[in-house]
Amino acid sequence: MVDGLVFGWRSAVLLTALAPLIPLIFGLAGALHNRLANRALAGLLLVLAGIVTPWMIGFAGFYDRWPGLSHVPFSLSLAVMPLLWIYTVALTTGHLPSRFGLHLVPALLQAALKVLPALTGPVPGTALLADVGLVAGLAGYSWLSYRALSRYRQVLLEQRSDPARYAAHWLARAIAAVGLLLLLTLGHKVWGAVRPLGYEGLMGLHIAIAGVALYLGVEGWRTGSQPVPTFPAGQPPPPPRPGRDWRALGEDYRRQIEAAGWVRDPGLTLSALAQHLGTNTSYLSRALNEGLRTSFSDFVNQERSRIVAAMLDEGRKDSLLDLALEAGFASKATFNRAFQHQFGCSPSAYRQRLKR
Repeated sequence: MVDGLVFGWRSAVLLTALAPLIPLIFGLAGALHNRLANRALAGLLLVLAGIVTPWMIGFAGFYDRWPGLSHVPFSLSLAVMPLLWIYTVALTTGHLPSRFGLHLVPALLQAALKVLPALTGPVPGTALLADVGLVAGLAGYSWLSYRALSRYRQVLLEQRSDPARYAAHWLARAIAAVGLLLLLTLGHKVWGAVRPLGYEGLMGLHIAIAGVALYLGVEGWRTGSQPVPTFPAGQPPPPPRPGRDWRALGEDYRRQIEAAGWVRDPGLTLSALAQHLGTNTSYLSRALNEGLRTSFSDFVNQERSRIVAAMLDEGRKDSLLDLALEAGFASKATFNRAFQHQFGCSPSAYRQRLKR
């Protein structure tokens, strides 16, 4: 106890959870790769830390000692979902959304309504307004975030040979974690309206908020510290002129690719393969999609699976992982999934079948 302040276990737990966020926020704000996205994530972490801060200092008795702190706008819950959406767009396109600042206006109004009672007295209806904004933001920005993520996944399938290596899975987890956190917050509000939880009854919720913030910070730093392929939003290029036999062209491309072995390059992209073939990405995409009825990613991994199967047929004794890497796979999970899809059995089962 210091000058009327009591630093009990609740304040200690929340402080312990929030303390690692400080270096993560500064690190993300100054990161070299994915700079715009990492700064948006740093802002999101700062907002989540701000939501927990009133409870951390409240349990310690700060509000009893300095009542004026109750008007400091630490908690800006209406900024959470817009910042998550801004982060998603920035990470997948390399650019901030158009007029992104307008999406943070509700949070600024929330801050103003927090300060206003210190000047004019209580403002009725502000808590209800914030709750309605929270519900609307959760619904609207979840949809916008998943739409941006779905577009990114689709473009990865058409542009990269191993889309699982990139940020799509991380973004899905991040959106789900924040969405569930806000649903938990709304659940506590509904429960509190029926049966008041009291100040201490919200401790679990704020531990969850701090935990999600720490998870986002650690995983976001791990993802954001490496280059992430981005695909600027906009209209797709116009399709090639009609009249071609896309199936014949696709089969011709397949023969060239098999002969040259270009799929063995683990970093192979649609544009690189088009350059090898002496064509453009629009023609190559259409030859694969319409001619061979497959995506770029699936096509490349099918070819890599065939290479591994051929090496097994030859009696190669190397480990399956070594064969997969030699064929161009960058991850074991992608190899196993592609091989199973291509041959209807796992690589190990295929090898055992050859021994009979």
